Amino acid sequence: MNLRHIEVFREVYLAGSVSGAARALNVSQPSVSKVLRHAESRLGFALFRRLKGRLAPTDEAHALFREVDDLYGRIGSLRQTALNLKRSGEGHIRLAVLPSLGLGVAPQAIAKFRRKNPRVSFDVRTLHHSEILRALYERESDLAVGFEVPPHPRLSSVDLATGEVGLLYREEELPNAPATLDLSVLKDRAVIGMVGSGPVGNLLTAELEGRGMQLAESISVHTYYVAAALVRFGAGIAAVDEYTACATVSEALSFRPLNPPVRFKVQYVFLNDRPPSGVVKAFVQTLTETFRQHRQG
Repeated sequence: MNLRHIEVFREVYLAGSVSGAARALNVSQPSVSKVLRHAESRLGFALFRRLKGRLAPTDEAHALFREVDDLYGRIGSLRQTALNLKRSGEGHIRLAVLPSLGLGVAPQAIAKFRRKNPRVSFDVRTLHHSEILRALYERESDLAVGFEVPPHPRLSSVDLATGEVGLLYREEELPNAPATLDLSVLKDRAVIGMVGSGPVGNLLTAELEGRGMQLAESISVHTYYVAAALVRFGAGIAAVDEYTACATVSEALSFRPLNPPVRFKVQYVFLNDRPPSGVVKAFVQTLTETFRQHRQG
C-alpha cells in the first residue's frame, strides 16, 4: 500500500462509506472508489463488504487499521513536535519516565521548570522499564528517567536520586504499624505482585530469596499504580516504590519502607551520540531539586 491507499482506506474505514470518505478528503466519490479498488488489488484481499447500505470492514481491514491508526498517531505527534518547535524560541524536550514518576515527581518538575522557562515545550510519555531504552534508540525521546538502568555501551546514565521499596496498605490491615516493616508481615496475607517489574522488582525478589521467603500472590499486575489502586479498594497489600506511594497515600492508605531497607537508584539516561542540550541540562537540574525536595518532605 502506498500513502494514498492508506489515506483513502482510513477515511472509508472511519466513515463507513465512499461518500463520507470523499467529503473528508475533499475529492470525488469515483476517485475514492478507484483508489480503494487499486489498494485491494495490490493487497490481494477485500477490505470492505457492503452490509445494509454501509461498507463493513473485513477482518483483514480491522487488523490493518490498527497499524494505520498507529501510523497516524505518529504523524500527529510529528506535527505537534514541529509546531512546538516553531512556537518555542528556547527548545523542546521529549521526556520518557516510568509511570511511578509520571504520577508526581515528573509533572511537578515540569511545572516548576516551565514557570521559569515558559517558552520551552515538552512531550512526555510514560513507559514501562523495558520500553525506555527503545524510546531512546528510536529517537522518540531525548531523555529517559528510570530506576537502576542497566549499563549499555550506547547509553550514558547519571544518578539523580535514590528511592526505597516499601509496603502500601490500608490502615485497617496494619493498624499502628511501626515506621518500617519487615517483609514477614506479608505472610498469610493477600499480596498484589508485579509482573515484569524491572530492576526494583528484581531487588525485592533477591531480598525474598535471600531470606528463603516465598509470597503467595493473589493478584498480579504490570504497573505499580494499578497495584496501588487495588490496595485502595482492599484487594491486598503491595510492595511498591516510594514515588508511587507518595502519589497515592491518603488517610486510609499508608506506606512504610522495608526493614532492612531495599534501596534503588533513580537515573536519567541518554544516547552517547546525543548528549543533553543546554535546555535539557537545565531541566535535569530542576528535576534533581524536585527529587531532593521529595526526599526531604
